[in-house]
Amino acid sequence: MAQALYRKWRSQTFDEVVGQTHVTQTLRNALRDGRVAHAYLFSGPRGTGKTSTARILAKALNCTAEEGQRPCNECPTCVAINEGRMIDLIEIDAASNNSVDDVRDLREKVGFRPSEGRFKVYIIDEVHMLSAAAFNALLKTLEEPPPHTRFVLATTEPHKIPATIISRCQRFDFRRIPVPEIVDHLQTIAEAEGFSAEGDALTAIARSSQGCMRDAVSLLDQMLSYGAETVTLNQVQQVIGAVGGQSIVEMVQALADKDVAGGLRLIQKLVVDGANLIEFDHQLVEYLRGIMVLQLTGDAALLSDLPGEVITRMQGQAKAMDHARTLYAIKHFSDAIADIKNSNQPQLLLELTFIECVQGPAQPMAVAVPVPAQTAATGMSATPSGTPSGTPNAPAMRSQQAPSTRVDQKTGEAAATSQNGAAEVEESESGPPPPMDENAVETLRREWNNFLNEVKAESGIKTQAALRAVRDLAVADQTVVMAFGINTFAKDMISEPKLRNEVAGIMGKYLSRAVKLECQLGEEAKLTGLAANNSISSSDDGPDPLVEFAVSDLGAEVSDSD
Repeated sequence: MAQALYRKWRSQTFDEVVGQTHVTQTLRNALRDGRVAHAYLFSGPRGTGKTSTARILAKALNCTAEEGQRPCNECPTCVAINEGRMIDLIEIDAASNNSVDDVRDLREKVGFRPSEGRFKVYIIDEVHMLSAAAFNALLKTLEEPPPHTRFVLATTEPHKIPATIISRCQRFDFRRIPVPEIVDHLQTIAEAEGFSAEGDALTAIARSSQGCMRDAVSLLDQMLSYGAETVTLNQVQQVIGAVGGQSIVEMVQALADKDVAGGLRLIQKLVVDGANLIEFDHQLVEYLRGIMVLQLTGDAALLSDLPGEVITRMQGQAKAMDHARTLYAIKHFSDAIADIKNSNQPQLLLELTFIECVQGPAQPMAVAVPVPAQTAATGMSATPSGTPSGTPNAPAMRSQQAPSTRVDQKTGEAAATSQNGAAEVEESESGPPPPMDENAVETLRREWNNFLNEVKAESGIKTQAALRAVRDLAVADQTVVMAFGINTFAKDMISEPKLRNEVAGIMGKYLSRAVKLECQLGEEAKLTGLAANNSISSSDDGPDPLVEFAVSDLGAEVSDSD
């Protein structure tokens, strides 16, 4: 039966451990000087060599070869450990042996002297899974073990280990292995196994593993079973669900050009082709990170692990997109990765994230104020000083919607004009627009981010993402008007009756009253005469929203009156 490559090529000496020189050199010196600690804590990401190094240390402590040659992998003790039949090497999986009874059993046996070697070595993997009682039972033994016993604790989550345990161990933090070192190791394995591999293919495997050597070797093993004598980049991309570099370039270009339609077409093509959208998002963030580095430093040497032609494309796109949009896109595409993993509609989430990144952070609009006729006539500025700045990522919110005035040059009479300079149209048949509720506008402006967070918790990330497209808000009595710019998709999504009522209910908590939502396209939310008649009354069909709001949020009780 064939053996998996990650087991076959498991490190057997300190020299074979890849990317952890700071650990192996310290352990070598400790062995040479006879200063091996009674307990070690190996922490770090999975697949970086923690358990392998613990086994190598156990071999070195019990090896019968000369001091400078330990471990030799030839003496009976080393061979027994390599074959997994060394009685004095006890490996415990704390994920399945985490009770206080398991630790008590360990304490009873730890006092017995070793049967074959000089030391009994206990390797406790995933030690953070031990219960609190088990940690307490282990504490005294770990502090003062018998002289013939050594402990090695391994974990991927050191923050879950009590400080009392950590303080009794020498701690070594294993690091993610750099891409070039993984590529070199994979090349050695491929050649030894009689295969050839393209450099770009091995680089793609190494980058996909995210610093985990075990994952990289496992993926290489899968590629060697693909059936071809040469591992190619195209094969790797098909196996891991990655997309070609051209798709990433086109997506970034659509982002730079603010081409919403082009980006959505590209996402649809990826879905039709069966691409892994999570992997695509990872690659996109990585590519944008390269653009960010070039924009902020201009130093291509910081991207030395990338092919030259990729860096050249990045340099061109770095000039076409401002760094603020790049940072905004990196943050939002990074945040979307976890949501896409847990969603049954990954395409929609990726599309919403792209649309949001195209629009970028909402810029607050200038506060519109009435311009007195005298000021307009003299040409003096009427903009008040000390206008409050907008909340980052919040829609622009106007404190008033009153028209400014202009002076007719022929008659000298002041005439009402709109903000864009056009004469105000006559009032619609539905009546004049209601007055703006300035206090409500200020409340929503101040609490916008909290409101979005509550929407995410109660209605989901998709609703929150759609509301991030809001460009402007206007509030009157019991009506809130939202303007979504050109984002028809987000506007139609929030306009769906059930979702609109959910959002209105959440917003009502911040305004301390029940409200109705009106969704519009455009950069400016406009209160119309319809809003004045859009009051919430008990004559509507169904339960009274005001009563529901009072009961659910204000603790009121409903009683029948005679």
